[in-house]
Amino acid sequence: MAEAHTVIAIDGPSGAGKGTVARAVAAKLGYQYVDTGAMYRAVAWKASLEKVAFDDEAGLSKLTERVTFGFENGRTVIDGDDVTEAIRTPEMDVAAAAVAKLPDVRRALVARQRALGECGGLVMEGRDIGTVVFPNATVKIYLDATADERARRRAADPAHASGRGH
Repeated sequence: MAEAHTVIAIDGPSGAGKGTVARAVAAKLGYQYVDTGAMYRAVAWKASLEKVAFDDEAGLSKLTERVTFGFENGRTVIDGDDVTEAIRTPEMDVAAAAVAKLPDVRRALVARQRALGECGGLVMEGRDIGTVVFPNATVKIYLDATADERARRRAADPAHASGRGH
């Protein structure tokens, strides 16, 4: 059972093992697991579907505020579409990076991420989780690994077969 307002924030560079650790901790504690990188990717996927340009900050911000997200059993759902596999492509790597650079989109997603933590029982992983999104998280973890280990992990991950991080 989730303790009120318990948020575990896991941060670190690509390939350090954030997702592996976050999923394991969430499963052990019975907490919700959220990959914030997947949220940016899902917004990029939806923008592509709706023909919203990746540099259209106003359009992307409105889209971000309008969509619904779902995170169950390690799956990422946006507006009812399970996009777990669709968002793990080299094209979505590029699109998500473009979307993540837009301040209005970042603000909208950070607000959505904070809302997910209001009830506690949350393990959230991604960049800036313990500093920007949940600076007062109950537990903050920063994972790192050697450059060689991160490269090995990325190369072994079929979702990142291109060898590029997200």
